[in-house]
Amino acid sequence: METAQSRQAAPGAIAAFARFVLCGGGVGLASSFAVAALASQMPWALANGVITVASTLLATELHARFTFGRGGRATWRQHLQSAGSAAAAYAVTCVAMAVLQLFVAAPGTVLEQVVYLSASALAGIARFGVLRLVVFARGRSHTAAAARTPSPAALCQAA
Repeated sequence: METAQSRQAAPGAIAAFARFVLCGGGVGLASSFAVAALASQMPWALANGVITVASTLLATELHARFTFGRGGRATWRQHLQSAGSAAAAYAVTCVAMAVLQLFVAAPGTVLEQVVYLSASALAGIARFGVLRLVVFARGRSHTAAAARTPSPAALCQAA
């Protein structure tokens, strides 16, 4: 059964992207500091993995409730699909940091943050597309299709 919140109109692409940057970017920025802090206690890739899992859960909830206009909690399907796109983003950040290590023997914290956040931003743009067009699209396309499909009563009256 639909509630008033689940019938909420989906925002346009620009509004959704602005919300994505606010929610995802905010979580990403906080994550970058958390990864740096945790990496002092364990290998960087493991710290990045732990923070990626936690931040993906949080960001998926924010995106379901706010970014893509659904107004409700994220489903398990959406969490799993979001996790897939987050795994790709994790790979991008790990590769970026590995390349940094190849070219700079002892990079400082600021350089590491610049590389990490740049890789995260690029991966985030791709994630936005996946989340908007795949993960959170189902409700919008279903609602749009229902609006275009005439009711059985309308079909009977037309006949």
